[in-house]
Amino acid sequence: MKDFSKRGLDDIEKRKVWRLWRSGQALSEIGLTVDRLAGSIFGVLKLKGGISPMQRKRRASFLTLQERESISRGLASDVSIRGIAKLILKSPSTLSREINRNGGPVKYRAIAADTNALKQALRPKEYKLRNAIPISKLVEVKLLDDWSPEQISGWQKRTYIASPEMQVSHETIYKALFVPSREVFDREAIAHLRSKRKLRHGKRSTKKGVYKGIIDAKTIHQRPSQIEGRTTLGHWEGDLVSGCGNSHIVTLVDRIRPG
Repeated sequence: MKDFSKRGLDDIEKRKVWRLWRSGQALSEIGLTVDRLAGSIFGVLKLKGGISPMQRKRRASFLTLQERESISRGLASDVSIRGIAKLILKSPSTLSREINRNGGPVKYRAIAADTNALKQALRPKEYKLRNAIPISKLVEVKLLDDWSPEQISGWQKRTYIASPEMQVSHETIYKALFVPSREVFDREAIAHLRSKRKLRHGKRSTKKGVYKGIIDAKTIHQRPSQIEGRTTLGHWEGDLVSGCGNSHIVTLVDRIRPG
């Protein structure tokens, strides 16, 4: 039996969850794959609104941690910058700038320099839809009027041909709706989407072939013929009536004919 009591997913498991989500698998299927409840998978996806985060990658021209370790060891051994540059196949000017912006030859540390480089490489692009700007107000009006993001994007491109600042892609609208950190539109706007989903689903997401009923179920037409005679005990019929406030009534009746 799978252990569903574990809490939290590590980075490798989270990447696997996002990969399965992009492939179109349901929450329950992903949960079985990573040994977690579907609710836990939903919590991971909800943080990004169901929109898969981009994985950061280093550019080929960037110094790696191993190269920075070589720089640190070379400085500790009094090797010249040109000597270190020749060793790791980088230009001396690149190493000089690297060392100077990370404390100089005496204070240079590889891990600290690598961490600092990753922080400096971040270029957070401000999303186009923000509160209290004309384009966000226009999009919100259209959403509340039951327009889909695709319709809004297409209409803007035709209406504001000469004004790129008044145009936005449908994916940008979806991100503004589903990513919790954006909070551009009123929550009521999501209720006007036709899908009524709480997460952004990818193009490959489909329920085709996913059966959620009773496994190996048989229809009433397949029941034995002697049941129709209603002369023997043990052939039960059940019915479920659901009411308001999560109330339910189940009735069970034996099919045997009285008397």
